[in-house]
Amino acid sequence: MSDAPSGFLLLDKPAGWSSHRVVSRVRRWLGTRKVGHAGTLDPMATGVLVVGIGPSTRLLTFAVGLDKTYTATVRLGASTPTDDADSAPDRFAPDGALSGLGEARIDTALRGLSGRIHQRPSAVSAIKVDGRRAYARVRAGEDVELAARPVTVSRFERLSGTRHATVADDAGATRAVVDVDVVVDCSSGTYVRALARDLGEALGAFGHLTALRRTRVGGFALEDARAVPDFDEDAPTPDVVPPAAAAAALLPVIPVSAVQAEHLRHGRFLMAADVTDPAPAATAVEGVGEAPFAAIREAADGAAGDLVAVLDRRGDSLKPRLVFPA
Repeated sequence: MSDAPSGFLLLDKPAGWSSHRVVSRVRRWLGTRKVGHAGTLDPMATGVLVVGIGPSTRLLTFAVGLDKTYTATVRLGASTPTDDADSAPDRFAPDGALSGLGEARIDTALRGLSGRIHQRPSAVSAIKVDGRRAYARVRAGEDVELAARPVTVSRFERLSGTRHATVADDAGATRAVVDVDVVVDCSSGTYVRALARDLGEALGAFGHLTALRRTRVGGFALEDARAVPDFDEDAPTPDVVPPAAAAAALLPVIPVSAVQAEHLRHGRFLMAADVTDPAPAATAVEGVGEAPFAAIREAADGAAGDLVAVLDRRGDSLKPRLVFPA
């Protein structure tokens, strides 16, 4: 398809789908190979997947590091090898461990896992260890212990009261568990299933994740995402977030004129003092130091702007890092 759109497509990933499967479906849907995503969701998880199309895939690098919001269900009383429901429980809390597990105690443990913390990622993760994915090493029978890394959990709170249930172990015996719904605001690179594991450990009861839904990626919210349709190749082209709007959601904006846009597209620098709209340009250039900026040419008729380039500051000048076609 020669008229494949460029921009961001916000999708609500269904349960059981890998993020790669969603990208493959979009490639076939829109007839273009230039499709990528920002931030993998495990197959068990659902929710916001930011998909880049066409030249806008180059903007995904600025979306990967955005903070995120999740809702989740943590099951206390049992753990699994993957720290989530994709594997069967292999350890259970000792008798009586759940009897004193009230909501106040859970809330205290949640606060203890909030803020700037060092988190040990789940062994079954996509992190590379000596060039191989950790999950591949685990599946090959290796013992993998990943190093803890700093992450920020700005909110880890209970959304509901606890729910008591029972599950069967490998021997068919009945085991008590407690489910609790939580909300998490966190930095990129935070593993919510590791939070579930650590919550269980903090309470002396084991824990794992049974449900996970991503409701926000930066400024991209679940209410703006569409379901992945059961389409064929003749399905209508979806509405996408235009490149200028996508860039403006990720980066400070510098408005540029038609002449400046032409210069940037030829690889020329702009002088910071020559930015024509002084208020937003001064705020962006002077307030963010070396941060990249989106150069957007505003349309004269009030239509959506035209993304020209992503700029880096070099002294008193602005240098194109990425240039986008007109």
